[in-house]
Amino acid sequence: MLRSRKRTAIGALAVLAMLVTGAQASGVIEPGSADYSDARAPVDRRVDDLLRRMTLEEKVGQMTQIRLGKLRGNCEWNPGPLREDCMKAVLEDAKVGSILSGGGEVPNPNTPRAWAEMTNAIQKFALDHSRLKIPVIYGADGVHGHSNVVSATMFPHQVGLGATWNPDLLEEIGASTGRAMRATGVFWNFAPVSDLARDTRWGRYYETYSEDPVLAGSLAAANVRGQQGPADDTAKLTATAKHFAGYSEPFNGHDRAPAQLPIRYLQDTVLPAFQPQFDAGVGTVMINSGAVNGVPAHASKYLLTEQLRDRMGFRGVAITDWEDIRFLVDRYHVAADYREAIALAVNAGVDMAMEPSNAAEFTSGLLANVRSGAISGRRIDQAVRRILTLKFQLGLFEKPFVDEAKADSIVEGADRRLARQAATEGTVLLRNEGVLPLSTNARKLVVTGDAADSVPRQLGGWTVGWQGIPSGSPLPPAVTVLQGIRTAVPAADVVSAPTQADAVTQAAGADAVVVVLGEDPGAEGDADTESPELTAEQQALVTAVRATGTPVVVVLLTGRPQVLGAVADAPALVAGWLPGSEGGNAIADVLFGAVNPSGKLAVSWPKTIGDQPFSYDQPRGANAGPSSSYDPQFAFGHGLSYTTFTTSTPVLKATEVRRDDQVRLSVAVANTGDRDGTVVVPVYVHQPVSQVLTPYQRLVGFTRVTLKAHEQRTVEVGFPTKHLAVTAGDMHGDGRPEVARGAYEVLVGEGRAGFTVR
Repeated sequence: MLRSRKRTAIGALAVLAMLVTGAQASGVIEPGSADYSDARAPVDRRVDDLLRRMTLEEKVGQMTQIRLGKLRGNCEWNPGPLREDCMKAVLEDAKVGSILSGGGEVPNPNTPRAWAEMTNAIQKFALDHSRLKIPVIYGADGVHGHSNVVSATMFPHQVGLGATWNPDLLEEIGASTGRAMRATGVFWNFAPVSDLARDTRWGRYYETYSEDPVLAGSLAAANVRGQQGPADDTAKLTATAKHFAGYSEPFNGHDRAPAQLPIRYLQDTVLPAFQPQFDAGVGTVMINSGAVNGVPAHASKYLLTEQLRDRMGFRGVAITDWEDIRFLVDRYHVAADYREAIALAVNAGVDMAMEPSNAAEFTSGLLANVRSGAISGRRIDQAVRRILTLKFQLGLFEKPFVDEAKADSIVEGADRRLARQAATEGTVLLRNEGVLPLSTNARKLVVTGDAADSVPRQLGGWTVGWQGIPSGSPLPPAVTVLQGIRTAVPAADVVSAPTQADAVTQAAGADAVVVVLGEDPGAEGDADTESPELTAEQQALVTAVRATGTPVVVVLLTGRPQVLGAVADAPALVAGWLPGSEGGNAIADVLFGAVNPSGKLAVSWPKTIGDQPFSYDQPRGANAGPSSSYDPQFAFGHGLSYTTFTTSTPVLKATEVRRDDQVRLSVAVANTGDRDGTVVVPVYVHQPVSQVLTPYQRLVGFTRVTLKAHEQRTVEVGFPTKHLAVTAGDMHGDGRPEVARGAYEVLVGEGRAGFTVR
C-alpha cells in the first residue's frame, strides 16, 4: 500500500513537472525573474531564466556540436557553399548549439573575410530559426595561431614554445591568436594542449609544451590568459584545456591506444599540468580520446566528475573529441549500442558531444535516454547550464556577428614580429664546437637538407589542413631557412644544394655548410612512428659533407627530438623544432649571432629509440647498469649560449614552511661572458627521504633573466609547497596527493639550500 501511494505521488510530481515545463516553454515564467535578454542582469540569473523557457528538445540540441561539412556542399564532405536545407536539418530540426571546422574544413576562398562571412551566415540562420534566439558557438583548432587560414601568421608549435620557458611570451601569442580567431567569427579555440611529452613515438608530441607538469602547466595557463583576455569591440573567446587526461602516453606509442597509468602517477604527474589552466579560468575542457587503466576516458565518472569537477574545481564545459561517444560502441565495445554509449558518457560528465556526422541520431538518443530515466533531467540541466553560461560570458547574445570588412586587416600577416621572437627564443643550441655564430662576412655558404626550403615541413601538422598543408592548397606566407640565410647575408653566395652530391661538390671553398633536416608533417595516427630517429639518408648527408672538412651546422626542424645516430657529434647542432611563419629568419638570427640563443630543452633528448617513455623525473631505483637510469643525449633544461652564466647558492627567505605555504628564495645570476644574453634559471627540489619514490629532483619554479655582458643581478623565485605533493599510501594509491612533512633541499645550478615542511 505504501509503495502504491509512493508511485502515485511520483507520478503526480512527474505530471506537474511536465505541465510546468510546458508552461515555461510557452514563455510563462515566474514573476520577478530576470529576463535572459537583459544584458545588465547577472549571468546566472539570465541562465536561470533561459533554461526555464527551454523545451527538452532545445536543451539536448545545445549539447550537440556538428562539423561544418553537414551545412554545405552535399551535406557531407563536399566543400561547396552553405545550403539552407542542410542548415535546416542541423540548426532548426536538431536545434544544434555548436558548429566546428574540423581540420581542413575551410571556406572557399580560404581568406579571413570568407571565414567571417561564413560564420555570420551560419549564425544568422541559427538565430532566425531559433525560437528563443540562442546563438551558436563556432569552434576550430587554432593550434599555432589561427592556423586554418592560409594568410594567418603561424606561430611555432607548442614543443618549440616550451623551449622558450617564457610565460609572458605565451600570453602574447594567446592574445594574438584570440584576436585573429574572433575576427573570423570563431569564438572557441580547441587549444592549448596540456598533455605531457613522454613518448617520442606518439604523433602529437609536437603539440605538447613539455615533459614536466610545472613548466607545461605554467605555459598553458599563460596562453589561456592571453586567448581569453579582454576583447575590444568584439565578443570574447574561450580556450580549451586538452586532452583530459592521460592521452599522451599510450603504452605502445600509437595514438588512442590504451594507457596504463598508475593512479599515483596520474594524480602526481599528469593531472597537475591541467590545474593551472583551471585556475586561470579556462572555459572548456576536451576529453581524452583514449582509455586509461581499462576504462575509456569518456566513460569514466572518476575522471570526469570526481577528479575534474570535485577535486580540481573545473566549472566550464566538457566536450568530447571527434566522434568519441560513438567509439565507445564500435572501437572500445563498452556499450552495446549508441544510445547506451550516450548515457555512459553524459552520466560520466560529458556536457557536449562533438558528433560530426549525425546530429539527429545523437539528439534522439539523448532524448530517449532522458525519457527512459537512463539520464536524469537534472543532469541535462547541469550540462546545458554550463553551455549557456559560456555563451553569455562570451557575449554571444549581444554580439553574435563579426565585422566582415575588418577580418582581412586583423588576421593577414599580423604579429609577424612576435612570431619571429617566439621562434628565436625557442631555438635551442644543442652543441657548438666553435662553429657558431657564423660570420656575416662569409663569402660562400651551402644550404642543403630536406627542410632547408620546405614550407610544409617547417610548419608541420595542423596547418590549413589536419595533417598539414593539403595538396592543392596555396602555401602560407613563410620564410624558409634558405630564404632567411640569404636575407641575413645578402652579400654572400648562398648556394642551395638539393642533393647530397650537390652539397659535397659545393662544399669546396665554402665557409660553412648548413644542413637542415626535418620530418614529414602530420597529426595523430599518420604521424605516429616506431622509429623516431633521423633517417639513414639524413645521417649519410651529414657524414658526407663533414668529410669535406668544411665546417658543418645541422639544424633540426622536427616535431620531436629525433635520435641522432651519426649526427650526434656534429660540430654544431641547433634544434629549431617546427618554427612557423618566421622560422627561417629566426634560425638565421641565431646562426649569425644577431640573437644570442636562450632556448632550453623542455623535453629530454633520447640517445636511442628504446628510451620510451622518457623523462628526467623518473623515480630513483636500485638499478645500476649502463643507461638504466636517466641517460639522455641532451638533458631536460639543456641549451647553450654564446656567453656564459653562473648562479650563486640560493638563499631561502625562511627555512621552515607550512604545507599550504609558499617557498621563496633569491639567487645571484651573473653573465660572465662578453655578450649580452638571456638565461633560464630553473629551480628544483630534492627530497632526501620519502615514503613514496620520488625523482632525484623535481622542477618547482623558474625565471628568465636578461643580462648585459659582465652584469650580475639577484632575482627572486617562489613556488607553492603544493608542487611537492605526492599521493600517500601503499601500491594501490587510493589516497590523495599531500605534501609530506620533513626535510627538503632547493637546487639551483650547483647550489643547494635546505628547508623543512612542518
